[in-house]
Amino acid sequence: MRRRLHAVLVGAVVLAAAAATLAIADPFASTASANGVADNAYPTSLYTVARQDLSDQSQVSATLGYAGSYSVVNHAEGTVTSLPTVGQVVTQGHVLYQVNGQPVVLLYGSTPAYRSLSEGASATDVTGPDVRELNEDLVALGYVTSAELSPASDEFSWWTKAGVEDLQAALGVTRNGTLALGQAVFLPTAARVTSVAATLGAAAGPGQPVLSASSTTRQVSIALDTGQQSEVAVGDHVTITLPDSQNTPGVITSVGTVATAPATSNSSTSPAGSSTSPTITVLANPTDPAATGDWDQAPVEVTITTGSVSDALVVPVDALLAQTGGSYAVEVVGAGRIHRLVPVSLGLFDDADGLVQVTGSGLAAGQRVVVPAL
Repeated sequence: MRRRLHAVLVGAVVLAAAAATLAIADPFASTASANGVADNAYPTSLYTVARQDLSDQSQVSATLGYAGSYSVVNHAEGTVTSLPTVGQVVTQGHVLYQVNGQPVVLLYGSTPAYRSLSEGASATDVTGPDVRELNEDLVALGYVTSAELSPASDEFSWWTKAGVEDLQAALGVTRNGTLALGQAVFLPTAARVTSVAATLGAAAGPGQPVLSASSTTRQVSIALDTGQQSEVAVGDHVTITLPDSQNTPGVITSVGTVATAPATSNSSTSPAGSSTSPTITVLANPTDPAATGDWDQAPVEVTITTGSVSDALVVPVDALLAQTGGSYAVEVVGAGRIHRLVPVSLGLFDDADGLVQVTGSGLAAGQRVVVPAL
């Protein structure tokens, strides 16, 4: 978007330069009226060069929602007797749903449950990443201490069994020290229920989808044109404009590398502003999640700050005059209303305010440059 805008701006500068070349017979010795430059065929005015902070920003459409998407698959046999409601949040150690009146508890971990876990003849008989996350959960929930059971241990020890028994006591089920397959669901975070696939009273079998969930982490998803991929980076600051027009800050946390082709659709029925170019997914997290309210899958606008400079010498973009060889200059009006062209080098563009950072040995803050009149 910035590249296209810069191209338009530079094009305007070229046209302005051509007009100035025709209009100024002697650019180094001209006379100005009290209200502006008088020797130009086009109306102009003067801008006072200043020093200020400058930022480079792009505005894009995005969607506000929640991070992560998880599917819960049942492993118990029986009848579904309890289900959560859409929007409900279930945290570690709490019941997610029930089969035959028996609770299925939510535990945290990235490895899904795939076997029953119980004590072997020795701790090393039952090991693995699923045991490690169970040990970590038992410590986090306070059923054992880290002195009794290392949360980094991947062995099902006597203390693991003791912790499972206390967990079972809290759930009101038989204390046998075995975490049976179907008794727990492992998800990376707390589950915010987004849809329910199972039906109360229906038969529940292994492999049957029960529900879908997201995390509780607020997140903004941006489908960014692939041409802008190099212009954003993890850590860039953004401003999120919410559906109620309030602004809240955020930070880019992920920049995708795999392009997605736009869905084929009838152009006459496509939404206004919808992309017709391949896109990548860029994710941003609000700095103050509470400020984003309860909106889910809500359209928002995101202003991305991709660069900034402090105390920069700035002029309006339309003050630039294109010179031969690809260089630029500005027309400075000095003492006695004498006009002269001062070569400048370009730095950061602020597309939102139409300003550009410039450097040049003949230009300083407080000088006045010629710009087209409004």
